Amino acid sequence: MAKSDVFDVGSSGNGVIESRRTLDGLPGLVWPKCTASQRWQVCLVWIKQGGSATGTKWVFKNKQGENGMVVRNKARLVAQGFYQKEGIDYDETFAPVARLEDIRILLAFAASKGFKLQQMDVKSAFLNGFIEEEVYVRQHPGFESARFLDRLRKALYGLKQAPRAWYARLKSLLLKSRFVMGSVDKTLFLLSRGGDTLILWWFISRLGLQIKQGSEGTFVHQAKYTRDILKKFEMGDSKPMTTPMSTNTALDADEDGEAVDQKEFRGMIGSLLYLTATRPDIQFAVCLCVRYQASPRTSHRQAVKRIFRYLKFTLELGLWYSSGSSLSFRGFSDAEHAGCRIDRKSTSGAYQLLGTSLVSWSSRKQASVSLSTTEPEYIAAASCCSQLLWMKATLSDFGLRFGKISFLVDSTSAISVAKNPVLHSRTKHIDVRFHFLRDHYEKGDIDLIHVVSANQLADIFTKPLEFDAFARLRGELEVTGWRCVDNALIKREIESQWTGLIALLV
Repeated sequence: MAKSDVFDVGSSGNGVIESRRTLDGLPGLVWPKCTASQRWQVCLVWIKQGGSATGTKWVFKNKQGENGMVVRNKARLVAQGFYQKEGIDYDETFAPVARLEDIRILLAFAASKGFKLQQMDVKSAFLNGFIEEEVYVRQHPGFESARFLDRLRKALYGLKQAPRAWYARLKSLLLKSRFVMGSVDKTLFLLSRGGDTLILWWFISRLGLQIKQGSEGTFVHQAKYTRDILKKFEMGDSKPMTTPMSTNTALDADEDGEAVDQKEFRGMIGSLLYLTATRPDIQFAVCLCVRYQASPRTSHRQAVKRIFRYLKFTLELGLWYSSGSSLSFRGFSDAEHAGCRIDRKSTSGAYQLLGTSLVSWSSRKQASVSLSTTEPEYIAAASCCSQLLWMKATLSDFGLRFGKISFLVDSTSAISVAKNPVLHSRTKHIDVRFHFLRDHYEKGDIDLIHVVSANQLADIFTKPLEFDAFARLRGELEVTGWRCVDNALIKREIESQWTGLIALLV
């Protein structure tokens, strides 16, 4: 074969692999028995003196369906990208990725309009990207030749630039097909024809979300994932709890406490953080425990285990997006002054609604210590305002136009600071970057509205609550179970049928 010849290499089969394994080499008679559902393009070249090449290896994995059953065995040849050198083997690597807020905005928008969503998967997506740099890889097992290297024409999984190459290929294809790219989010593409609009939002990794669409709305949950992590951390038989954190919990560094396995603790925290994609009710408790992952103690692990016990009690909960709801846009922010027992920094809590649908929320410790109760409320409001403005710009690509955004805060003093350019001893030290809240109020972008503390739903993101208050706020945020939604819909349908029957009798 000439050194410049280009050829495709592929393989297929239906062997069985019991568990995920990674091997650096595989006998030539064994690897064809596994599913290698990929095709890559290479060019054989002579080995250059002093030249470098990236290694390759086979990776095996079981592909599971929604029910957790193995549906396919996969074998993939991947590049060992950690051998690549910046400036030689790759330059730019950034590729935009859809945020979870993007997906929730799309789900809420589609539910409101009664649109049906379709999900598509691009098979071996990264293998479709073209490589601009000269990238050489050592030949994979079964094709070794001491005289040749493979020069890649297309991307291979594991390469630093593979996501960017795939995004560039997809973007080029969609723009040529007359799609318009979002002005804010570069993973959003829209195509309008004859009054109809096709909305395409793409993401790279599996979201792990379970979505049920019906005529009354859309239910988004992670029940399967919840069961998996309960089993993984041996919490499946634990005693259920009604709240994720006790109001008596007062976590601190606990330096005299017994240290626990940091790797296990971080694994538990990481699993819970991913679950917050559809479970805002555990957001505060998880984020509080995250603060102690550098040096976890028994007390910290017990707090994390309580969250798992709460999940056992609320396994089927998720987000409900009602169809036909208005597309009004509101934000709420709150703060807990000096809540951290270590450094006395405050906690910000905020969430944003599209109609009645919860699409974004946050709970985080503020970066500075506040000297008054007004300051953390003002800082939390500024952070929430930033998120609202980003969402407003994103929703404009959907053709939605908003005037002043209703912004509800339970601190009259924080509202006063935003509405009036006052300067006194309690506010003069507030960092200038937070005063952009005042700037956008003066521009008319937001309308600051006072809400009494009892109706401040963002309270659930700033501190642990008693069950009654917690359950009420959770319900207000439409964090519910599919059975509850389903029963309500059945009841409504029965009532509708009885109403029709009575009308006929009259």
